[in-house]
Amino acid sequence: MTEWKRVFDSRRAVPPHGQTTRLGQEPSQGFQIVFKHFVCGGHFEQKFLQGLQGVRFQLRVSLFDISHRHFFGRTWKGSPQQMRTSLGQSKTIPFNEVLYFHTSLRLPSVVAVVEVVAVTDQADGSHHALGCGFGILRLFSAKADPAEAVDSKEPRRLCLYHGSPRALLHPSLHEPVEKNQLMLPMDGACLHCGLQPHPPLELVTALLPQNLLVSGSEPIPGLVSSTDSSADLLQKPRLLKSLICYLDKLSISLYPSLEKFEEDLLLLLNMDRLNQRGCGPDGKDITIQERRLHVGVHSGWGFLSRPQVVVLEPEPLASKGLQQTGSLPRGSLGSSSARCQVLGLRSRLQLKEMVNHPAFGVVFQLEYVFSAPLGGDGKLSFTTSSKMAFMQCLRWSAWSPFQAASCADAPSEVRLALRGGPGPNPGGVMVYTAPHLDWNSREGEDPEGGAMKFRFTVRSEAQATSTPISTRKRPEEASWHKRSPSPLRGGVGHQALPSPPPKSPLGPGLSISQLAATPRYPTISHTVASPWQQQLPSQLHPSPMVSAYQLSHAELPCASSIAHLEVSFSHASAEPAVADEEPLREVTFTPVHAPVITLGTQTPGSSSSMSRSSIAHLYSAGFPEILDCRGQVADVLDPGEPINFNPQKEEADPLQCNKLVLQFLAFSRVPQDNMGADWPKSVYFTFQVYRFPPVKTQRLLLLCTEKTQLDTADRYPCILTVAKSNSSTESGPPGLELTFLADPAFLKPGERPWFLQYLALHTLQIDVWDADSLMLVGSAAVELKHLLRQGRPAVQVMQELEVITTEYLQEALMVSGQRSMTPINVFTVVRGKLLLRMANVGLPFDPSVKWPVTLPPSHSRVVQPHDGTRGFGGGSLCSNSVLGHHARNASDARRLVDIDADLAALLYSRMKAAPRRPETEGEAEAARRRKLARMEAVRQYEEQGHMPPRPRLTSRREEHLEQFRDLGVIEAYRERHKAESITVMLSQAITVRHTVYAALGTAEFFEFVLRNPFNMPRTITIECEDPELSVITSSREWGHFKGLTRSTTPLEEGMFHLKGGTRAPQVYLRPKETLYIPLKYQTFALDYVSQEPMDVFTSTSVRLVEKHQLNSAQAKIIKVVFRAEDGKPLAICEVSVERIPHVIDQTFRFYHPELTVLKKAIRLPPWDSVPGVLGGSEHRMRHIHVRCSDPNVICDTKSMSPMEPQDVYLKVSGAQSPRIKRFFIAVFLDEWLAAPAQVWQVYVHFLQRVDISCVSGQLTWQSLVLRGTRALRKVRCYASHPGEIQVDPVEVFALPAAAVQDLRVGVRAWRPGGRFAYLNVVDVEHRQLLSAWLLCLSCRQPLISKAFEIFLPVGGGKGSSKKITYTNPYQNKRAFLLRTTHPDLLHFKEDSVEIEGGETYTIGLRFAPGQSAGVEEILVFINNHDDTNEETFCIRVQYR
Repeated sequence: MTEWKRVFDSRRAVPPHGQTTRLGQEPSQGFQIVFKHFVCGGHFEQKFLQGLQGVRFQLRVSLFDISHRHFFGRTWKGSPQQMRTSLGQSKTIPFNEVLYFHTSLRLPSVVAVVEVVAVTDQADGSHHALGCGFGILRLFSAKADPAEAVDSKEPRRLCLYHGSPRALLHPSLHEPVEKNQLMLPMDGACLHCGLQPHPPLELVTALLPQNLLVSGSEPIPGLVSSTDSSADLLQKPRLLKSLICYLDKLSISLYPSLEKFEEDLLLLLNMDRLNQRGCGPDGKDITIQERRLHVGVHSGWGFLSRPQVVVLEPEPLASKGLQQTGSLPRGSLGSSSARCQVLGLRSRLQLKEMVNHPAFGVVFQLEYVFSAPLGGDGKLSFTTSSKMAFMQCLRWSAWSPFQAASCADAPSEVRLALRGGPGPNPGGVMVYTAPHLDWNSREGEDPEGGAMKFRFTVRSEAQATSTPISTRKRPEEASWHKRSPSPLRGGVGHQALPSPPPKSPLGPGLSISQLAATPRYPTISHTVASPWQQQLPSQLHPSPMVSAYQLSHAELPCASSIAHLEVSFSHASAEPAVADEEPLREVTFTPVHAPVITLGTQTPGSSSSMSRSSIAHLYSAGFPEILDCRGQVADVLDPGEPINFNPQKEEADPLQCNKLVLQFLAFSRVPQDNMGADWPKSVYFTFQVYRFPPVKTQRLLLLCTEKTQLDTADRYPCILTVAKSNSSTESGPPGLELTFLADPAFLKPGERPWFLQYLALHTLQIDVWDADSLMLVGSAAVELKHLLRQGRPAVQVMQELEVITTEYLQEALMVSGQRSMTPINVFTVVRGKLLLRMANVGLPFDPSVKWPVTLPPSHSRVVQPHDGTRGFGGGSLCSNSVLGHHARNASDARRLVDIDADLAALLYSRMKAAPRRPETEGEAEAARRRKLARMEAVRQYEEQGHMPPRPRLTSRREEHLEQFRDLGVIEAYRERHKAESITVMLSQAITVRHTVYAALGTAEFFEFVLRNPFNMPRTITIECEDPELSVITSSREWGHFKGLTRSTTPLEEGMFHLKGGTRAPQVYLRPKETLYIPLKYQTFALDYVSQEPMDVFTSTSVRLVEKHQLNSAQAKIIKVVFRAEDGKPLAICEVSVERIPHVIDQTFRFYHPELTVLKKAIRLPPWDSVPGVLGGSEHRMRHIHVRCSDPNVICDTKSMSPMEPQDVYLKVSGAQSPRIKRFFIAVFLDEWLAAPAQVWQVYVHFLQRVDISCVSGQLTWQSLVLRGTRALRKVRCYASHPGEIQVDPVEVFALPAAAVQDLRVGVRAWRPGGRFAYLNVVDVEHRQLLSAWLLCLSCRQPLISKAFEIFLPVGGGKGSSKKITYTNPYQNKRAFLLRTTHPDLLHFKEDSVEIEGGETYTIGLRFAPGQSAGVEEILVFINNHDDTNEETFCIRVQYR
């Protein structure tokens, strides 16, 4: 028996129930079960151990489906253990077993049944097992999301029950099983265990079948074994190296011949068909449509991947080199049948999953596709337009190529016997056999079932050099090499492929089976019911082989086609295919632009790693203390300790106001290549906390001490202090302190829990800028969870954050004949370390201010219209009673000239000049105004001594005439607008107003209660002109939002139908019926004016950021009209939208050439590490969705496999320099885009582009034109890489108004390739950016004239001195400059030398000692006095 056969027989398992399998949630997830010890109860020993000697105890674990009362998988048995007795304690049994399994059946009904068995040894050497009790271990929770495993970080105690696990099959046991009266618990007996997910198990899911319980000590084929038998191989599994194998010249012969075998098979199938129908021969036969072979790698436990399906063609026996007497021992063949006796494969098979292990084998399954005629009445007929296709496995075989110790011993020519019959096989299908064959008696020799012959080769490095190149391959095989290269390729290319097999006779280029079949194929066997017994068009279940390999077919009732990508070798004279008839095939393409790694979520800030002396230096600087409301120092937290967030503690906290304090204390410089040691000299910060306005701090100087400037590992950080305009420091304590107060004046009602959730889950991103050059230094990120006070008066935490930036470098193009795109390398650089102290101080609030602590109840999302039974109560329309009580059913009377400007222009009298009375003016106010007017007239009379003159009679008559004409105009206006005014008044009676507070990307869900007041049914059309407010017509989406808002209103499926033409949703209402209409408002547009970062400039040490929100536009009013069939509105919902600022999780800044399209990919981190996103493997499997606030920006993402990273692709159109495009991106994890998991702010800076081509180590100059502004400026030029870029003039210079200044830029790049650099022109007085350039550097490597090699020791010592010689090739005396690419490793004795013509000069070199072993290539440039490269030497330094 082979090793594969032994493993296959011992690892057979019971499959789960069919209905449970359909509920599985792919992909599979790995878990770990730990059984620690068993505590025996008081009566345990008396009941089970009386009269037994040498008893040992064993654990047996099985998986059980409670809903279907079905055991599946296999029962795992642990090693027997002895009982231990401790003085004064209960007796225990230490098991210490760890089990592993992975499953997609993460359902509450799937449990693990654990049984404790007592094992005793018998006299005959056998074992006697006695069950002592069993327990039920719940694997998955019964919550809304069944994919979440039970939280098992704490140990669990499993209660045991009397009896056997077979009791679970009793029909009276229903959920919950543990509470059933038939279950009798054992007093005091419990098993201590634990359950947790095990992500490393995902690496071996191909080797380990689902629902199979294994321990880490069991040998698993494909894993690296350990010399220690007790080692846990699955704790950190390691896979064996895979091999690439090839099968050539494959042929199959069947007994007694291929023609006779197929003739007998079709005869049996037709006889079975006639017997089932109960009729005689009708002349209708079943035909063979296709012959297939399934080939896959099997480890004894299961297939490693989906087996390949190839098509076999009948071929002459002589073409395959088979000897008739050897392959067909039962008689001879006639000449008539000798031409077509074997099934041959015309192409080569490649197996990539093979491993050099005895248990790994190749499994072959021969399958035939039959076609049976089917009539229109469900009976078989001869018509080819209606046929039914079905498949059947006829033979199978398995072969282990590595029974020997090495790959070289694997046989090249292989001959296998084919098997059949009802025995177990890897495919799990019924296999056909002739009734007279006896398989058990013919094992080990060529059976009557036939034989298979092929040539087996293994590709290795030794064969790669001697095997000829395969010049012709299948297109599918070539594309597969491009998509997923083999891990064994290394430096070996396609030359390692063996030569193709000899050409076969001409055949079709592509084998396509035109099968008329049902969508699901049945599994048939000669011993089971035939497929035509089933009634069509009832859907037939697929065979296990078809469902496992997922063969493609069309979903049509009576037509299907199966396309096999099997290409045969054809002659050159074959007719070429027409290019227009075949569509192009899209292949996997990786964009050349590098993704930007999201720094904000991957570097949440680490705890301070400074030395004790550095910390003492900082505390002696005199930073201000952070005190609570009682004057005590705030509690200091350790950033390395975990934070437990308890919302109940926050709600019960009497200090409901939170004052967030940020103190910027110090900045540690990190030495950078091509940058000065004192860079940066001054910095400023930009960030945004929650919904507070964005902040831009003032300029901060870096104060250095003597030890700060030393080039040692233990350097003190630079103290930050506020700088004045003249670059001097302010008086007062060092550092910068900012305060953000979240009190009832800032937070909206019910917003406080969201603010606390923001602190618990989000990360604050801080951008650090060079205050001199106005260039971005980098970004730092810090988690805000340490600001949760959890009932304490104040907390503080100090962290040292790494300031990180992302840089790009494109390697130099290789000199070759092929044109290819060179990839761009992306890497992160640490620019410095920021010392930040954060605090949260609790403050009391005014109890008179009404501030709800919790969110509004769920019914607040239900908009209830008023009943309308209360009408106008009479009296004055301006009475206070009407205005105060029945405002919804009352309207204030106003003068027509006050509400209509056109009418006022038509009037002749002085009515139009009368002062406008306020809308809310009452009768008492009008009487008061009249009294004041009379008093003013009396005062004038007393002062002047006479009454004012009376108007003349003529004037009065003219005025009356004008008033008469005005009354006519007013009467005509009233008659014209009366119907409209009444309609508006009536519409107000059915109008319900609702206010939503909307943020960018967040969907605001609410339900409107719609009631039909009539006794007749009505079909209501819902009309809304604003596309941002929509009706939720999908029941799944409606249920999703109801679950998020915890709404208890009823949900109805299929409630809406779309109106033709307008696509407006309609709903049918019965008489007096009430429905809940789901509505959703969601916007991705920025219709409010957002502020730029607010400058903070105050003279005090504590700087308070004002509590005001972003400038919002006027509230947006949207009307939703519910209109009946007659066009009259039944109800109106008036939605007032108030925009609120959104929380920004990250900020990205891209610099791009002007007038060019920016294409960028932002790589997402694993969602388990994203702040604000709940962990869990289900998030990794979901397809993310992205939306952009700018409709002109293309933002997209693609669905990737679970183990591949997710990228968000951006495409932004170009603009003129120096324009900056600003937009937001919302990233969603849910299908319905309810709330964004992340909101990103993106800045795209479009700069003037300057292309500079240079040679490595050589100085190249370029001229730029700088234009002046309207006023005189003092400016200075700053480069992003001052070690490689020089600017002339280098100091501050005056730029006259409207002048043109010539700037000279010198570039000396040290590394060949392409990269970006930046040049800023800054006004040094006002700290403003005047102009900016994007320098696109393209550096090529010079020709190397000489190469040297040197070996140096690692660590210690003073280095090594060497020398090289250089000869002046000129006839006269010349001066030469010496440069190097690694000035930190190589120093010259002289940086410049003068050599006479034709003389040889010795150059002294000093190599610094290496810190680690490795190889470094150092280039030495010898330039002339113009800094042009003359020669280049390469020194290869090996540190060892």
